[in-house]
Amino acid sequence: MSDSGDRELNEFGYTNQLRRTLGGFHTFAAGISYISVLTGVFQLSYLGLSEGGPAYWWSWPAVFAGQLMVALCFAELAAQYPVAGSVYNWAKKLSNPHLAWMAGWMMLLASIVSISATALAYQRTLPQISSFFQFIGDGTGTSDAANGVLLAALLIVFTTLVNAFGVKLMARINSAGVFVELLFAVLLVVFLAFHFVRGPGVVTETNGTGAGHAGGYLGAFLIAGIASSYVMYGFDTAASLGEESLNPHRNAPKAIMRALIASFLLGGLIILFALMAVGDIHAPELGTVGLQYVLTDALGPAVGRMFLFVVFIAITVCVLAVHTAAIRIAFAMARDNALPGGSKLARVNKKTGAPVLPAIVIGVLAIALLLVNIDSTQIFSAVTSLAIILIYLSYLLVTVPMLVRRLRGGWPRKDAPAGRFSLGRWGLPANVLAVLWGGAMTIDLAWPRNEIYNASPPYHWYLQWISVLFVGVFAAGGFAYYWFVQRHRIGVLADHAAPVAGGPEEVSR
Repeated sequence: MSDSGDRELNEFGYTNQLRRTLGGFHTFAAGISYISVLTGVFQLSYLGLSEGGPAYWWSWPAVFAGQLMVALCFAELAAQYPVAGSVYNWAKKLSNPHLAWMAGWMMLLASIVSISATALAYQRTLPQISSFFQFIGDGTGTSDAANGVLLAALLIVFTTLVNAFGVKLMARINSAGVFVELLFAVLLVVFLAFHFVRGPGVVTETNGTGAGHAGGYLGAFLIAGIASSYVMYGFDTAASLGEESLNPHRNAPKAIMRALIASFLLGGLIILFALMAVGDIHAPELGTVGLQYVLTDALGPAVGRMFLFVVFIAITVCVLAVHTAAIRIAFAMARDNALPGGSKLARVNKKTGAPVLPAIVIGVLAIALLLVNIDSTQIFSAVTSLAIILIYLSYLLVTVPMLVRRLRGGWPRKDAPAGRFSLGRWGLPANVLAVLWGGAMTIDLAWPRNEIYNASPPYHWYLQWISVLFVGVFAAGGFAYYWFVQRHRIGVLADHAAPVAGGPEEVSR
């Protein structure tokens, strides 16, 4: 059997119209740039430090342990089914078309929200490099939010154009950016190590953040942990690019695991060393600016700005990778005619070898989401939290049916070719832990806390409950549309259908 992955595509009823040009490093770079340790660590470190103090660091290994269970399950799936729109197609293989549509819909929505949320990280970085980038206001109150929306919109326009020009250009930019990010992440760890002013015991300090919480410090820690939970997801992107990858059965599982582990090690050391190097561990800037403040405080303005420039590069390639993954989800659903205008969204440009229309539509929707929230001072934490909730829900729509299949003896595949990644007897406990972790984190993230969703004036009940309302409305509304309208039109489009001997060109499920 060829290791190209085309045989598995035929199992889904597809023929590959995308171009296989991505090598092992490209696949790894896609996964690690989506996670983007520098982006995530620096974007929400202010939340972790303001809500949990230095002891929020312990949420980093806790989130890694939980996400490792999910990543192991996904690595097994990627070894068998490295296909575009990984979560959508995996759910289809493990359960039924209805749950698969829901998984794809939630992942698509999550990806669009993630583009907006990640692009907002520009505001936490660029004005720290130079006041030139504070185009609107003085960087306080609503001007901070408005300027963040402007910078984020410009970035999304850039990623839209790059993705429209094809996967080869995206891969070159992404791989170069990841190389720079990893190199300077290691250098940052080394630089911080030469500026220690205290020992690692700093991670036991809470700075009194547990006061006022019904559950004491645990309540504060669960909020602060959102800063870590935002970083370690998106590793499935390596599998979602499987139809454009060489030897995807081997490269995709490796890329998933390597991306997560490398991000955990580098991110954990950066946070720890930054806390050990900052001059004043009680500095108010830690809870407002975050670790960006540490760079200029501990390393000096010149060196600090150099590393902030690298963070800017990391944010750019991260949004590019998230946008790329969102396009693959939309493309995968569209070729099943599972989205409105499926035939147009699934059209692959013959010159670039990429679906162009999804890149544009997703970019427009991501910018629109930002504009709706342009005057909201809590846009950073609220939009980010919504993105993570949707991601965890879409992952659950894979890990739960996978667990059911395991319990019924239907997974791993009995006909799986030898030599591909498998958890063996560790698969069941890993799968159980992945489901428990995903459920617990979804509840924690969606909990209607004032600190996340209603942290500053104007205070409204619907802001506090926005996570439940947003997810509920889009989940129920989307599924209602699917059930009553789109479900009756589902079937692999003729242009994408695998040849069927003696049958029509269009293959329907």
